[in-house]
Amino acid sequence: MKCPYCDHPGDKVVDSRESKEGEVIRRRRECLDCGRRFTSYERIDEIPYMVVKKDSRRERFERQKLLAGLLKACEKRPVRVSALEDVADKVEFALQEKAEREISTEEIGAHVMEALRQLDKVAYVRFASVYRNFRDIDEFKHELNDLFKS
Repeated sequence: MKCPYCDHPGDKVVDSRESKEGEVIRRRRECLDCGRRFTSYERIDEIPYMVVKKDSRRERFERQKLLAGLLKACEKRPVRVSALEDVADKVEFALQEKAEREISTEEIGAHVMEALRQLDKVAYVRFASVYRNFRDIDEFKHELNDLFKS
């Protein structure tokens, strides 16, 4: 953190305290160059991550909603819940790595489908049938043929 008095970039933390609500941390700092003390405050970044839907609507990213879809696709399949949580972690990580705080449903679907393709072929086909919204049996058959080729 830059010193507000001399603009030196180095300091040391002398004291840290949480607010009563636990939402803010107050830190007393001492500049390593001029020795003057100053206070900084840390707050949790509360800007939500957003999902951009196909119709351009935006809604808050919900990990539980993603996990529910994964669980539904893997229902009665030999897939560990921890593996599904790993998939959700990867999607969240992809979202957190983006410069903007938005991710499209297409990007989420691509991450999920790739992961399910590795985990369980039946779960992959279940998820793809909902995600890709097959209009007829030929589209479904084409997806199965691609799966068998790989």
